[in-house]
Amino acid sequence: MRAVVITSRGGPEVLQVQDVEDPVVGDDEVLIKVEATALNRADTVQRKGLYTPPKGASPYPGLECSGTVLTVGKSVALWKVGDQVCALLSGGGYAEKVAVPAGQVLPIPEGVSLRDAASFPEVACTVWSTIFMTSQLSPGETLLVHGGSSGIGTFAIQIAKHLGIRVFVTAGSEEKLAACKNLGADVCINYKTEDFVARVKEETGGKGVDVILDNVGGPYLQKNLDSLGMDGRLFIIGFMGGAATEVNLSCLLARRLTVQAAGLRNRSLENKAKIVAEVKKHVWPAIAAGKVKPIVYKAFPLSEAAEAHRLMEGSSHVGKILLIP
Repeated sequence: MRAVVITSRGGPEVLQVQDVEDPVVGDDEVLIKVEATALNRADTVQRKGLYTPPKGASPYPGLECSGTVLTVGKSVALWKVGDQVCALLSGGGYAEKVAVPAGQVLPIPEGVSLRDAASFPEVACTVWSTIFMTSQLSPGETLLVHGGSSGIGTFAIQIAKHLGIRVFVTAGSEEKLAACKNLGADVCINYKTEDFVARVKEETGGKGVDVILDNVGGPYLQKNLDSLGMDGRLFIIGFMGGAATEVNLSCLLARRLTVQAAGLRNRSLENKAKIVAEVKKHVWPAIAAGKVKPIVYKAFPLSEAAEAHRLMEGSSHVGKILLIP
């Protein structure tokens, strides 16, 4: 099969399509003929040599896909050859075929094309497992999402609004903020021209928000803590701005704040299967009802993976970027 290989650590130019061996399918796995895969920031970090795939994972990038089941392992009962599916991967999506544990496979949501379904697994599992399953974000509460125009952000806005949550977002341009507003965000803040802490306090009558989903890390830690209300929860899913900082912890005690962090890729198979099952139960009906839509900015052929990475790293896009084998 053809797959995108990271030929060495470096810029987008190190991504090259090569002929490689087909994946070996385990007893509890299914082999998917990939219709589409979607880019995630982790792919660019892996390309730079800063994010090693988990033990046993495919060396090729790609953390989600959609496609058609080609074969099933002998222990798999839920899926059959010919099923159209999408899946959460530990790697290997940038290829014509990928093997994935059966517990990480989802049906195509009703009303969504096979191609566009590739935009959902990673963002849905990330958002649902963090701010909902862990931070217990509830109807009537307030949520601040940094990077509101990203794949994570555009999904988080939609699912949170569907569940009756007031949504605040930050983004770096008026075009991106307009896109967030169109998706339902209540308060849109340009972090380049506004102090988001001051705006959050202003919009909440000085109280602060209940939950924050952050991918910036160190530089935002103090500001995030200052933006939280009583019993607020900060969930960190990335360190795009760096991992180190100095912080005054007194506010944690005074306002009973919680700081949480987690990734998705290195979780156990059992934990991923549980998250996928929760996403199918709670998120898929919202997609089928048209309350959450796939936000796809652009699709590239697999041979143009380098160009797709350049687009992602330029950060001018809104939503997801797809690769088509």
